[in-house]
Parts: sequence; C-alpha cells; structure tokens
Amino acid sequence: MIKAKNLKIGYEQKVIIEDLSIEIKKGEILSIIGPNGCGKSTLLKTLSRIIKPIDGEIFIKDTNIKTIKNKTISKNICLLSQHNEAPFDLTVEELVYFGRMPHKKWYETKNEEDKELVDWAIENTGLTRYKNTPIGALSGGERQRAYIAQALCQKPEVLLLDEPTTYLDISHQLELMELVKEINQKFNITIVMVLHELNQASKYSDRLLIMKCGKIVCDGCPNKVINKDIIKKVYSIDCDIDKDPICKKPRIHPIQTIKVV
Repeated sequence: MIKAKNLKIGYEQKVIIEDLSIEIKKGEILSIIGPNGCGKSTLLKTLSRIIKPIDGEIFIKDTNIKTIKNKTISKNICLLSQHNEAPFDLTVEELVYFGRMPHKKWYETKNEEDKELVDWAIENTGLTRYKNTPIGALSGGERQRAYIAQALCQKPEVLLLDEPTTYLDISHQLELMELVKEINQKFNITIVMVLHELNQASKYSDRLLIMKCGKIVCDGCPNKVINKDIIKKVYSIDCDIDKDPICKKPRIHPIQTIKVV
C-alpha cells in the first residue's frame, strides 16, 4: 500500500530521521511507538506529504508520491493530528461534510450522494443523536469521533492518526480504540497510528514499529517485538510482561526507570 525507502527527514538544520525504510500493507493496523522526540509524528506527517523529506522516496501503490496531485493524495490518505481545530459553532453534520471536499470541484454544491455519505459516516461512528449538535458542545471523546466521521466521509484508503487518545479519559480512550478497530475490520481501511500507551498499541495493532532516535528498533507483530529487553532498550525501564487474557497479546507492567550511564 505504502512504501518508504531510505527516508531522511528534518527541520532546518536538524535531522530527525535518517535512512528509514518501511512498507505498510493494505488493511493492517500499524502503530508507531517510542519515546518522545524519536520521530514518530514526523514520520506520519511525511507519509501524508505534509512534510517533504530531505532525501528518500515514498510510493503509494507503486506510484511515487511526488508525482501525485494534492487532491488525489487527499482522496487516498487522511491525517488526523493531535490538535484538530474547527469553529465550535459548526454542527457535527457540517464538520463531517468537509470530508467530501477532496471529491468536489470548486463550483459543486452538496448533492444527494454527499448527504448519504455524511449520514453513513455519522451512523458508523455512533454520532446519529449528535448530528445537529455544535462541536463545542461535545465531550472530548465525542469530538474525536466527529473528526473520525469526517475522515470516513472522505473515503480514504489510509487513515493516519497522530496520538488519537491524547487528553481523553480511559473510558473514551477505549471507546475510540474500539471504533478504530471496527472501522479497520468493517471497511478494510489501512490505519497507521502514533500511540504512547503501550498496552493499547499492543492490544489493537496487527503490527508495531518501535522507534528510538529516528531509527527503527523493531518491526513486527506485538507478540514478536514486545519483550523486557526491548522495553529496557527503548524506554529505559524495567517491566514485567504477561499476556492479556482476552486478546493474547503482551501486556506491560512498568516497575521502575533505569539510569542511563
């Protein structure tokens, strides 16, 4: 689905990521984890072409991203950042409709197909009762659902989520992660997430990309890459690891930090 080869990414004179290659498969949930400042969000923004790499190439379905028009990119890839902003007086329905913009010519107005897709996206994110509610009147979790509904209405093949559970309480975090899993399974949308909560990443991901200092430390399914040595190497902590009794994936229990000499 997406291939990145030998990426070098940075801001001004500072290089964040160097010589990174990755392949993202159609229909998988891939979570990128690692300590603060390791390049997780930078990689996500580069894959969506918000950031232009210093060197290296990115391909979407074997087509170099450099040759693809912005509108085509917007039809295929949707990025939801940590801080999504919209006027608080917009209703959920109005916000979700903006997801149709990549599919519209500048002179086209909302048609029956758009209305049906907006209703479909709202229904599939559990927001039907809030359809006419202003964004400012929603809880944090409901607002995140509204932005995901907007992304669904865009009908992307790839959904990029940058720390989607930030600022949410544990109940809304779990609701959102279950929604992401449902969207992946129901619509076969490829999902790439940046997450800080390791147990959420382990539970809800088909594959984990573990980064440190702009490089990939491990890449594989949670049962393959989550172990005490990797957690110690990447996060400088001691931990216990057992298996989640339901999903049978690793569950991490931090014990203490380790001083790096």
